[in-house]
Amino acid sequence: MKLSISSDKFNILAYFISVILAGAVLLSLPAAWAGEGGLGPLDSLFTATSAVCVTGLIVVDTAGFSLFGQVVIILLIQFGGLGIVAFATLYVALPRRKVSLVNRGIIKEMYMDEVESNPRHIVFNIVITTLVIEALGFAVIVSRFSMLGVDGAVFSAAFHAISAFCNAGFSTFSDSLNGFAGDWVVNLVVMALIITGGIGFVVMQDIGRVFMRTKRRLSYHSRIALSITAVLIVVGAALFYALERDGAFSGMGMGEGLLAALFESVTTRTAGFDTVPQSTFGSASAMLTIFLMLMGGSPGSTAGGVKTTTMFMAFAAAFRGTEDDGSISYRGGALSTTSVTRAFSILSKALLIIGACLLLLLALEGSRFAFVDLFFEVVSAFGTVGLSRGVTAGLGSWGKLVIIAAMFMGRVGVFAMAVSRSSDRVERFAAYPRENLLLG
Repeated sequence: MKLSISSDKFNILAYFISVILAGAVLLSLPAAWAGEGGLGPLDSLFTATSAVCVTGLIVVDTAGFSLFGQVVIILLIQFGGLGIVAFATLYVALPRRKVSLVNRGIIKEMYMDEVESNPRHIVFNIVITTLVIEALGFAVIVSRFSMLGVDGAVFSAAFHAISAFCNAGFSTFSDSLNGFAGDWVVNLVVMALIITGGIGFVVMQDIGRVFMRTKRRLSYHSRIALSITAVLIVVGAALFYALERDGAFSGMGMGEGLLAALFESVTTRTAGFDTVPQSTFGSASAMLTIFLMLMGGSPGSTAGGVKTTTMFMAFAAAFRGTEDDGSISYRGGALSTTSVTRAFSILSKALLIIGACLLLLLALEGSRFAFVDLFFEVVSAFGTVGLSRGVTAGLGSWGKLVIIAAMFMGRVGVFAMAVSRSSDRVERFAAYPRENLLLG
């Protein structure tokens, strides 16, 4: 019997496409839009794709949607934000359906050995963890919004708590969170939700077990993921502050500037909120943001990008070198040759997709927008970040379709690229002769 993983990938892709199309239909209803004029089919499709892919790029102001429209958007974000892994696990764990070895392999790719035995239990943990963290974030945000006199504080707080944890970046405020640039409570809570949603459910479960003393120490994956996340946040904040102290942050005091730099460092790795408009940042900061957007969050999380561990393995292979067997030794662990090869494969494919989308966008919109702004837009879409330098709303129809494709490939395609194909190959009883290519 031949095992094939292609049917599982197809069903996952079909699921996301179905949710996007359903969302587009609902958002195109007159009851969903409260702004001037009507919402065209392409803009409805763009908004639904951005919500399900938890990107946050918008072609129309989210504040222009009616309460019904905003509820549809937040539900789309929640379904997308639970994570591609949760949906894949739900699919293979449906009642009366046996979990095949191949499907278990899909789960194992993202959740490692401890999850393989009971996918239903993992889905339950994911949903409960998501709801508990979002509820805690909502409690703090609604209290602060009420104190500040924000209109519709309850709904706005719930919307932002879900959007932040899901790393979506959608906001009910026309200027995102620019009006809260100096508010430490709102900033810190939103950052905490973004980070929690972006470190991955495996890491959160691991931390919980250590905290409850059912496990002595964090797994190797958790230690690496947390270390990379911490380094990126701290170094990113320091660089943003140094680059924009006399630029985008020039009108702020030192404390407010540091807070803005910290928020920028956190949000750039797939969250999409901003407290300072991206158009006010210089070219150097834009390039730093592009790198962080490409990096993304950790595997098995609500975040996008090529993932921190993928970039880590690629950099480790490039700068540390490999052992005789092709593995890489780092901090008491050996990264297998298969993992390193897969990391380079994911990164290479991601760069090819970004390059193709950028080329198309330059051909379509290059005469109207600067190269760095279009490059920023494509990486933001592929990394499912949602930050923009003022390009999104001005794109033509074909340009919007390119960004829609980039968002979808960045959200669903990266998962498909990450799944190993070794499980569906027939065992070989012969091997090709080993050959060498000159390098360098």
